[in-house]
Amino acid sequence: MLTRLSVPSLKMLAKTFQVEKFTLHCPSLQELTEVLKNGLALNFANVDVKISDCPNLQIAPFHLAAPGLCGSTRIADVGGAQNLLPLPNLDKVYNFVDIAKQIDLPEAFIIGAGAGPHRHVGVNSEMMSNLKLNMQCGSNCAAIQTRVCTVNTEDGSCKQMPLNSTEFSLLGNFFCSEGKPGKVLEIIATKRTGEENFISCIRKTLAQKYGDQPVGLGGAFIIQRGKAKLHVMPAFSETPLKSENDVNQWLKFYDVPAPLICLTGECISHDPVRNFILSLRRHFKDS
Repeated sequence: MLTRLSVPSLKMLAKTFQVEKFTLHCPSLQELTEVLKNGLALNFANVDVKISDCPNLQIAPFHLAAPGLCGSTRIADVGGAQNLLPLPNLDKVYNFVDIAKQIDLPEAFIIGAGAGPHRHVGVNSEMMSNLKLNMQCGSNCAAIQTRVCTVNTEDGSCKQMPLNSTEFSLLGNFFCSEGKPGKVLEIIATKRTGEENFISCIRKTLAQKYGDQPVGLGGAFIIQRGKAKLHVMPAFSETPLKSENDVNQWLKFYDVPAPLICLTGECISHDPVRNFILSLRRHFKDS
């Protein structure tokens, strides 16, 4: 299931969710192994795709808030770029507790990407969400292992830090489940030979195979060697960002060495409403 949510105002958060729900096309894992193996082989020299038992994601190398990815899986697309561009709407504040209720999974395990809660962090930030909700405990959360990354305004360096909050701002794309063990796709790809990165290659492979039938994937992977060029949003722009070039000039880019833990909240082959971010992911280091 794919859910899209937007919130007009922080003051009326509980009453003003605008929710659209879609049923995604769900090919079998066996079918996907062949589809993805053939597609990834066009961009990577060595590819292996197989069905495996999900490893315990709470331990190294993943360090996630739940042991697995399975059980009542959903993808949630919250807010959107329209909340950030051309100027940020700082009233757009969300809470994972409310999101989980809207997707009918109040004790969800949620991983993915979004903008950190500026009210808590103090500045704009990139968020790597990683939490398991528990409605029985007072804080409504059994485990929060979310991280955010900010840009130092003085020297331009980036800093990663933990975030003990269920809030986020502006936008987010999340893979949600019960966090249970089960069967998953295990994908290994090495030595990139084409122009597409790992996630874009997966998305375009699914799009070519399934056309206007939306197929969604989410999960976690590890970059074991090399480095990745990653962006971090700096302080909110005071000048309207009206083009892709404006956005790229505003963002800060860094070459970050492996190992990196990568959270893919949303990878969708086809946009059912023509307003989704088709793939979004965040990366963090175990530190």
